[in-house]
Amino acid sequence: MRRARTAALITAVVLLAAVAAVLAATTPWDPLPGDVPGGAVRPDPARDFSPVELARSAAFDRAINPPAYAGLLAGLLVALLLGLTPLGARLLGRCTGWVRWRALRPAVAVIVLTTLLRLAALPFSIWREGVLRRYGLSTQSWPSWLLDQLKSLGLTWVIWTVAVLLLFALARRFPRYWWTGAAAGGFALVVAVSFAYPLVVEPVFNRFTSLPAGQLRTDLLRMAERDGVPVEDVLVADASRRTTALNAYVSGFGSTRRIVVYDTLLKSPPERIESIVAHELGHAERGDVLYGTLVGALGVSGGVCLLFLALTSPRLRRRAGLDEDGPDGAGGADPRQAALLLAAVAVLAQLGGPVQNLVSRHIEARADAHALNLTRDPATFVSMQRELSVRNLSDLRPGPVEYVLWFTHPSGPERIAMARTWARLNGMPEPPGR
Repeated sequence: MRRARTAALITAVVLLAAVAAVLAATTPWDPLPGDVPGGAVRPDPARDFSPVELARSAAFDRAINPPAYAGLLAGLLVALLLGLTPLGARLLGRCTGWVRWRALRPAVAVIVLTTLLRLAALPFSIWREGVLRRYGLSTQSWPSWLLDQLKSLGLTWVIWTVAVLLLFALARRFPRYWWTGAAAGGFALVVAVSFAYPLVVEPVFNRFTSLPAGQLRTDLLRMAERDGVPVEDVLVADASRRTTALNAYVSGFGSTRRIVVYDTLLKSPPERIESIVAHELGHAERGDVLYGTLVGALGVSGGVCLLFLALTSPRLRRRAGLDEDGPDGAGGADPRQAALLLAAVAVLAQLGGPVQNLVSRHIEARADAHALNLTRDPATFVSMQRELSVRNLSDLRPGPVEYVLWFTHPSGPERIAMARTWARLNGMPEPPGR
């Protein structure tokens, strides 16, 4: 076992070092390279947002943060309680003991665990939804909201069931070196889910229709053609039945790649819609979804090696109430260790989240630069970002902790400042404030 653990540790270090090297070399740390006349513009929320808008943003932030942090902590604490104490092993022993086909016991175990984790977070999700309703961001009825929660839980069951059935099958067949096949399988699963997501997952929550024929559709497709990005269609999601927020995104890659705009966005002026779609074209032109998928899959492969170390650690197994070396002396395929597995995944996810957000913010900034280069209209970009920030009640002055934990995009004031910096670089007038 020592040899297998050493090999897994070395592989994890190599894979995660490769991820770090790729991110260091390919992340657009400076999306606007060059000497800026007069220097880069600093973010200044007061320049673009009224005192009333700033106060409303701050009030919403104070209201939404408690359920967000509480839900995060509740899920993490429950995962650690079940995974690092005998409670989880005892619970899963009782829940899986009645399943005659042993190969299915791990699936039952993760269904039980993921349901418990969702129930632990449910009060805080309800709290958060109440805040969204109070501030006019949610348009859902409570039955519709509950149905979405059940759909999300069902998808979680499917993904986790597929993952653990494959993992435990490997553990039974190769008790000391299952991590090699699991790392490769984890890589493949991440790629497959990302590819299929637009076709399998997104339709579960939204209905999509083609943007109606008209000047806007013609202009958007022409802009994509001018940008050299093959786009056969622009889809509209019926987001208004859930939210008043504005958004657009690109998902999938290869034959499943598509650009989607919320129907709430269609009420904005056409030039603003073009600005936000130009941002999404930046993601498509750079292949950001595929890039993120492959880097994420490589990180998951390294994480699987760390999971093997956790599941075969005598100290952790004792804390979890499991046999020290597993029933076969090598970690085995005991379904009770699913609790330890989920606890380890929860910890790794929390450690990796801030890194993902850091990289994401820079990639989003590069897409902003792409939009500015494509439209050459910083004034419209600024007005669009202002509208997004006000309508979505974005945090205009985020604290450092929430910025690290939650922000996948630069803040609204940062994006506006970048547009003014771009204008300076290109010898154009700076867009004025409010």
